[in-house]
Amino acid sequence: MIRRTTDLSPAARAGFDAIIDVRSPSEFAEDHIPGAINLPVLDDAERAEIGTIYVQQSKFLARRLGAAKVARNIAAHLDGALKDRDGSFRPLVHCWRGGQRSGAMVAVMDQIGWPVTVLDGGYQTWRRRVQTTLYGEPRWSVILLDGGTGSGKTALLSKLAERGVQTLDLEALADHRGSLFGATGRPQPPQKLFESRLYAALETLDSSRPVVVEAESSRVGARTIPPALWSGMGQAAVIELDAPVAARAAFSARVYADIASDAAALEDALNRLPPHLSKAVIAEWKTMARDGQTLALAEALIVEHYDPAYRRMSARRDRLLLGRIMMTDLSDAELDKAADQIVTVSQREKA
Repeated sequence: MIRRTTDLSPAARAGFDAIIDVRSPSEFAEDHIPGAINLPVLDDAERAEIGTIYVQQSKFLARRLGAAKVARNIAAHLDGALKDRDGSFRPLVHCWRGGQRSGAMVAVMDQIGWPVTVLDGGYQTWRRRVQTTLYGEPRWSVILLDGGTGSGKTALLSKLAERGVQTLDLEALADHRGSLFGATGRPQPPQKLFESRLYAALETLDSSRPVVVEAESSRVGARTIPPALWSGMGQAAVIELDAPVAARAAFSARVYADIASDAAALEDALNRLPPHLSKAVIAEWKTMARDGQTLALAEALIVEHYDPAYRRMSARRDRLLLGRIMMTDLSDAELDKAADQIVTVSQREKA
């Protein structure tokens, strides 16, 4: 018996053995339900071919050829990704809108005897859910973890999570470290997929408790923070980190060692610095980069570029300062100590 659902709550999704997205690989790459697997009934080239035949030649021919390709692809999935699934396998299947592509896969699965469920409305049901949350009213009490470049904000998010504090790591979700030098060497997710990752992270949070988020601009790399969360961040109280420049430079040199070792990537990042910096200064920094003076370059960037920008931004903010965490260095022990202090401050905010 084929079941149907529109319930995509975390509990409902967890009740399936697999969420199977039968759209084409390019559709899946643009966005998908986190945790879904892609078993396309038509790949990108096949979908384009059948679409062209449908428009330019014959609807009947397109359907016949398409059916043959779909049948072969489903057979390949049964002999491949699904070959070890026993009779208890409980999949949730969907395509774009819950139409012919998912219908073909579901019909075969039902004949096999698997208790299959189809997602009514397909991927669009998921996308509407994401948009309603991320483009609606703010629903989260946010605490911003702020501080100058290299003050260990991202590292502290991990330590706070270990201590039971609700955190949201936007840089991990966007696969970018949030600055000109923040590329990870991997492509960032498309905007829609970033939003799906963000939504999936947010729906696990308790809205009655504050969530600690690293202070960011409205964009993390090329990805934009959606309005509901950005609005909440704009109204958030702040915990500020304070550490000496030398310590922050040393920490940054370690964290960004990958880009420092890639001469082309480092040159490209330096070329994208804002135009108010003089050509002479940037040329000096490029010389440091070529000579391997990573620590000196990190300190110069902090003193002459990042800290002035941070001071200008801070001067424009009118936000409640919950506390300032003073660190002598950014050793693991000092970060642990800072995390304990932040826990105390955030609990005070909750009270």
